[in-house]
Amino acid sequence: MTTLPPPYQPYYYESDPNPVVVLEGVSGIGKSTLAEILATRLSATSLHTLPDPHTGWSSTINRKLRPLPQLGFYLSGLLHASDRIREAQAHGPVVADRYMSSVIACHAAVHRVPVEVVDALLKPFQPYVAPPTRTYYLRCSEEALRTRMTTKSDVKSDDTDLLNVPDRLPRLLDNFVRVAEDDDTAVWLDTDDKTPQELADWVLTDLEHARA
Repeated sequence: MTTLPPPYQPYYYESDPNPVVVLEGVSGIGKSTLAEILATRLSATSLHTLPDPHTGWSSTINRKLRPLPQLGFYLSGLLHASDRIREAQAHGPVVADRYMSSVIACHAAVHRVPVEVVDALLKPFQPYVAPPTRTYYLRCSEEALRTRMTTKSDVKSDDTDLLNVPDRLPRLLDNFVRVAEDDDTAVWLDTDDKTPQELADWVLTDLEHARA
């Protein structure tokens, strides 16, 4: 793996290795709810990619910037999230709602480019990204997803586009499958007919096996 020049290397903290749990999947599938439960039960730090201050800028970036500058912005948010994960990991477990897989899958879906193209553009920065212990890819039926979206309290344009832009949902679902195929930390988690608490129980059991 490429070594970054000294000024660009991440800061490493002296600590026992604590787990980093990442939740991936399309909007409305239940990542935020599950992240909240896991963070409570693990006494973990919870964060979202993109973290502040990036999260407040994303709608403007999506509206005003062309695709490559957009990707640069999301890369910046990803690297900042990685810094925050390393810092939090020094003190305990971390639960991340979205991470690198979402940056690749979502950007590729919105701009209709292969995930391999986006992955190649981000590859030089891979050494900076704090590796997850497990990445849980949530999935459910389209019918269940549409039902969940009707009860989502913080609906954004990305959420409505997911169901209204032709081919956006199938393209994004396929992108997550492709990204997961190359993710050594990937675990698929089917959410149909399961409560958030049941999903959390399953994740915690699987995480214990991963750490054993």
